[in-house]
Amino acid sequence: MAQQVNVVSREQWGAAPPRKKETLKGFAKKVVIHHTAVQACKDLNECKTQLVSIQRGHMTDKKFDDIGYNFLVAGDGTVFEGRGWGVVGAHAKGNNHDSLGIAFMGNFNNDTPSKEAISSVKQLLQFGVCQSFLDPEFVLFGHRDLGSTECPGDQLYAALPQLRNAK
Repeated sequence: MAQQVNVVSREQWGAAPPRKKETLKGFAKKVVIHHTAVQACKDLNECKTQLVSIQRGHMTDKKFDDIGYNFLVAGDGTVFEGRGWGVVGAHAKGNNHDSLGIAFMGNFNNDTPSKEAISSVKQLLQFGVCQSFLDPEFVLFGHRDLGSTECPGDQLYAALPQLRNAK
């Protein structure tokens, strides 16, 4: 059985309330891995500031109802609640109604994802399956597999097999 994953709640990082919230109809069948494509945060306060900025950008510039991702993961392995479990995200156009979007915080075109972040995402995925948020046979994608983008960066994309072994 998967261990409980410690997640920093929206309230703890200072999220604005969503304009509206749509729930998934059943469990997520896909997991889509992203990167935030900005400088990695160095500590909890810096990560919280970055999360508020990402959410503001998603809601103001992109006109999303909330931050686009379901979860975000810092380099030290800290997991932050975005939209959370069972909520339709805004992270992979045409694929949001049956997926979970997880963003690694940082730019992984050149940087390598940390062992801590990979481990936390594995635990998050196992927890999601155990709690029936994720289909046990979910398929894991890099954002670039579903759209015309470099996301999640070459180094993180190369690490996806490590996450696929999480099942």
